[in-house]
Amino acid sequence: MNFVRSSFLRPSTARVFLKPTIKPSLQTNHPLRAFTVSANRAMPEFKLKDVSSLSLEPGDKKEVEVEGVEGGKVLLLNTGGKVSAVGPKCTHYGAPLVNGVLTRQGRLTCPWHGACFNGTTGDIENAPALDSLPVFKLIEKNGAVYVQGEEAVIKAARRKPNFKCSAASGTPAEKVVVVGGGSGGLGAIEALREKGFTGSITLISNEGYLPIDRTKLSKALITDQSKIQWRDDEWFKSGSVDVVFDEVIDLDLVNKAAVTKNKGKFIYTKLILATGGSPRNLPLPGFKVLENIFQLRTIHDTKKIVAAIGDKGKKIVIVGSSFIGMEVANATAADNDVVVVGQESVPLERVMGKEVGAGLQKLLEGKGVKFHMSAGVEKAEPSASDPSRVGSVHLQDGTKLEADLVILGVGVAPSTGYLKENKVIRLEQDGSLKTDENFLIAGLKDVYAIGDIASYPYHGPGGQGAYTRIEHWNVAQNQGRTVAHHIINPTLKPEFFTPIFWSALTGQLRYCGNPARGWDELVLQGDPGAGKFVAYYCKGETVVAMASMMVDPTMAKSAELLRLDAMPSKSELKGGLDILTVPLPA
Repeated sequence: MNFVRSSFLRPSTARVFLKPTIKPSLQTNHPLRAFTVSANRAMPEFKLKDVSSLSLEPGDKKEVEVEGVEGGKVLLLNTGGKVSAVGPKCTHYGAPLVNGVLTRQGRLTCPWHGACFNGTTGDIENAPALDSLPVFKLIEKNGAVYVQGEEAVIKAARRKPNFKCSAASGTPAEKVVVVGGGSGGLGAIEALREKGFTGSITLISNEGYLPIDRTKLSKALITDQSKIQWRDDEWFKSGSVDVVFDEVIDLDLVNKAAVTKNKGKFIYTKLILATGGSPRNLPLPGFKVLENIFQLRTIHDTKKIVAAIGDKGKKIVIVGSSFIGMEVANATAADNDVVVVGQESVPLERVMGKEVGAGLQKLLEGKGVKFHMSAGVEKAEPSASDPSRVGSVHLQDGTKLEADLVILGVGVAPSTGYLKENKVIRLEQDGSLKTDENFLIAGLKDVYAIGDIASYPYHGPGGQGAYTRIEHWNVAQNQGRTVAHHIINPTLKPEFFTPIFWSALTGQLRYCGNPARGWDELVLQGDPGAGKFVAYYCKGETVVAMASMMVDPTMAKSAELLRLDAMPSKSELKGGLDILTVPLPA
């Protein structure tokens, strides 16, 4: 395989690896909420430090301190020729937005995880952020610039969306039922209220708790629900959202009702299925009967895993070398003896390619993680001291791996088992539901599917409408927002969003795009083994996806270029083109 070496210090060449062949404004007929502000008290004004005029060029941004507000800052940005002042931090994880990407039209993208905001209004335009940015009035006077706003709002640097809604009297004509309390369901509910939907909303979740940041389970093994819960009970009550902890076991599509395990029957006018994925088990001896063999999907799972690890120093075998397995290995390596078993030649090979996967393996080996790759599992055997618990994992080549506990990261299947006997709904071969661009299930009216269970036509670069199923947190939430917009205005054409995900593998890995029809060549800049690189996945001359580590905001910039169909060609990137120097379309 031929390639040319490159480095970030000399961006004139790149390494190339061949893969083996193996937004229109939202209109609504729903009543909008009116807000009034008392004129009895003047809004406080605070001087911006070292700013004498609003002289930013279109597309430019600048973070400045607010005098008189401890720790207070705002972000100045020129959107379409007008300078605005907004909160300076992404409301998702607090990334400095001054390092993000701003289009000339005023779309502001977080440099870390792809959250997008309207630079003029501060409103959310893309997941994973739930809160909007506050916007402050700017005043020029006496050779200085002042920002007008409450001190507490400047410090908070975030604004809750318009979620409050009084419960309708009588029986509301419109009833949305959301099945699933994950990212997709939450995105749909938030967007419905945010955009003015005043009908009833019911959320049915079988997890037993309110929506959480599921991404932190495998990355940090968090067991405290309060640390990763997005919204509290009062928030849902304020929006007149009924939360039901139950399990949907069937759908009555004739009478438009979701039927639950506890014999509940929830009537809907619109139904959103967002039941996510179910972790796969191994159909091998020992794996279904021995204790201390865990899957990872819920807080209940992390609690069991953390309890089994106890005072650390445990022998942990992780079966599966994709993202869940690798993230858990990274999270547990410091105080335990961790072994990863994978079928591929290197971790993440199918998604990231051999060169990137090998580099990521090297990084984790530096933390003490051991790998058995190109390996098949034969069985799990009980512990000699406690026959009810796992004691070892045996590989097909005869290797015996001692284990105090085993964690499975062997993928997920769409959680659609409750639909297998339904006479109306047709499941795809992988158990997913086929949808259109609005995520309406094919052949059904008023029923949507989003997240891990949805196969939808992908129209990103190289996609050509190929049906794909994407198991990303951001994707599910954006799909939920798309459904909400369609419920409010069915004539609105859905906007394309670039799929984004991230991972914690010693460093912060970012990824955007989707190889819906595969990729055949990798253009690599930097060194994955050193934890600093950019990788472009190409189909012919078209870049269909990219990954990066420790080179922000290359992913955010690439996500915007992919969204605008303005990504450079493979040939240009082979020459070492730095994506951060590529201008966004006017």
